[in-house]
Amino acid sequence: MAAAQFFAAWLHQYRREAHIAQQMAERLAALSEEHGFNFWFCQAKIIRGGALTQQGRYREGIAQMQEGLASLQARGPRLSYLSLLAQACLEASQLNTGRIVLSELLAAADEHRYPASEPDTYRLRGEFLLRQDPSNAAEAENCFERAIAAARNLNAKMRELRATMSLASLLADQGRRQEGRAMVADIYNWFTEGFDTADLKDARALLDDLAT
Repeated sequence: MAAAQFFAAWLHQYRREAHIAQQMAERLAALSEEHGFNFWFCQAKIIRGGALTQQGRYREGIAQMQEGLASLQARGPRLSYLSLLAQACLEASQLNTGRIVLSELLAAADEHRYPASEPDTYRLRGEFLLRQDPSNAAEAENCFERAIAAARNLNAKMRELRATMSLASLLADQGRRQEGRAMVADIYNWFTEGFDTADLKDARALLDDLAT
């Protein structure tokens, strides 16, 4: 039951359905405490922390993710959680902490050769490069392109969409709005459902913005 609860919570976390993810993570935490499932309790703490950051409660959410990750360190790398934490630090403008997390993520991804982590890893690296200094645009563009290619290799369409939106926003800042819009439209039009999800809503908004 704990495993099923975890995967359901993680799915809602990935879909950025923060309130539902938080509720399911809290149920998982309660179940884990009741039965002494420390492994699942740590995972519930990370997912709840991620859900809190998606609701703008960055300090509390990031702290919970860091606590959960520290407890899981002895059990091996958790690349998807590092990506989640790096994303939260980026959104909270905690760039110093975020760069440390990103460095750990890059090192772990390189060591373990885990292709599934590559789209988010390259996308986040590009985003941090731009936040650090806009003059890093060329390097960031290369990161976004690598993220898109990695997502395509995995047939991971949502991750491809996220990386494409990052690239399109960068191109728009360079005066290449139509080029960026065409990229987003191409991947957006692949989807036939799920248009109520946060990522596809963001993509639709970006398409409308780039059309003006």
